[in-house]
Amino acid sequence: MLSLRLSAWAFSTIVSGCASIAQDPLPLPALHPLEVAPRVYAVIGDLGPQTAENEGFNANVGFVVTSAGVIVIDSGPSERFAAALHAAIRRSTTQPVKLVINTNGQAHRWLGNAYFERLGVPIVAQRKALQQMRNDGGTQLEMTRALLRERSRSTALALPGDSFDARRIVRLGDMELQFLHFGPAHTPGDSMVWMPQSRVLFAGDIVYTERLLAVLPISSTKGWLEAFDRVAALAPEIIVPGHGAPATLARAETETRQYLVLLRNHAKRLLDAGATLADGPRRIDQTGFRHLENFEALAARNANQVFIEIERELFE
Repeated sequence: MLSLRLSAWAFSTIVSGCASIAQDPLPLPALHPLEVAPRVYAVIGDLGPQTAENEGFNANVGFVVTSAGVIVIDSGPSERFAAALHAAIRRSTTQPVKLVINTNGQAHRWLGNAYFERLGVPIVAQRKALQQMRNDGGTQLEMTRALLRERSRSTALALPGDSFDARRIVRLGDMELQFLHFGPAHTPGDSMVWMPQSRVLFAGDIVYTERLLAVLPISSTKGWLEAFDRVAALAPEIIVPGHGAPATLARAETETRQYLVLLRNHAKRLLDAGATLADGPRRIDQTGFRHLENFEALAARNANQVFIEIERELFE
């Protein structure tokens, strides 16, 4: 098991790090952390797409307060957002931020990194997530600036300075956190934050609730199911999903795992019956999940992506 060496806090660094944000004419968004367990906080993003109005904040982030400092789970989609998150942390505790983890390489998970980097806070991510950031960071920043406009003008790229493969154990003060990677899923580098003492899991994008999950061209639904089953083996009492409300394992099973199983099973049956990409995906019956947010926007795309993945598996 590994321990992570964490940097000290410096007030002068905080002041200089906040300077560019302080000059922003727009007020920072007001964030309202939800204490899901003692000293474990989730900040719940919008269920819909990223917009300028919601500051690009449509994914959950969080933070954990230990006796020796704070660990931040995802820095969010911009430096403005990271500053707002830091303000919310300081309303909850006087403890300094000692570490940031990015749970995958998507823009809304890590484009706030530069804010914390200027404060001297180390940042860590799973190795494949870091690779995605290196490969796609420039494009992600360009797209974020086009979307958020003046709300992202101070945002710059700041890659994690450290990475891990399958697991990193962090002991800070009176808490132990485990950063876990169970293989490719929503993205190649998805990771989770497991707190065995409180049995709380920040599941990243391995779990969605309330809204339909998104299958991407870089997703592996086969790996996603394997990762979910390893999540279930932890027996978490509270799951903070990547998107949606905190939930029990049973709800996560219903709204994430069962949907993935449906997509894969239907696609396999259709391919076995001779269906093609031209007609097969639209024949996958997803109506049992129509109650989830974003169904109309994502269902057809998800079916296409899973059909392509299953077809590739069959011919490998």
